Amino acid sequence: MDFQHAVLGILDDPEALLERTSLAIELFRRHSGVVVVVRAAFLDEDFDAIPPRSNMASIMSGSGRAMHDDSDLTIVHESVAPRPGDIVVRKTRFSAFSTTDLDTQLRQLNIDTLVLAGISTSGGVLSTTLDAFDRDYLVYVLKDACGDPDNDVHDFLITKILPEKSHVASLDEFETLLMELPET
Repeated sequence: MDFQHAVLGILDDPEALLERTSLAIELFRRHSGVVVVVRAAFLDEDFDAIPPRSNMASIMSGSGRAMHDDSDLTIVHESVAPRPGDIVVRKTRFSAFSTTDLDTQLRQLNIDTLVLAGISTSGGVLSTTLDAFDRDYLVYVLKDACGDPDNDVHDFLITKILPEKSHVASLDEFETLLMELPET
């Protein structure tokens, strides 16, 4: 989630995160996993619909229209960019579910287990995990394929909060889990 040029800029070392995430995606593809690419991007009407009292309004006021759907800053980094057959959704809130048809698309494919990676752990990852948990998905969070501008916040969420609603795993643990599954 949110591996876009504008969002990558909030991290100290986005290249390392991109490398780990790209590896996770390739492992998942080899095991016939459905890859979902989620990007935050706004149309004019999306900007206009944000009430001034909303926390989202204050967040968006700092970026101006940099997060507009047609901005190069909202393009997903090429190392984790979607491929034909991937599900792609554009969101306007933190959760990948709240302003998209993602739940409908996943249900149509009988998908009930999610593996999450993204930026930021305290934003999109946390919100999507909680939302997915509430929708009865089995959720895995790849702790070393998530990033946050505050490493202490990332560590706290990964060790204290997210394990309450998901299975938190490292990329190595994820690879082992996938190896135990039959190839399809």
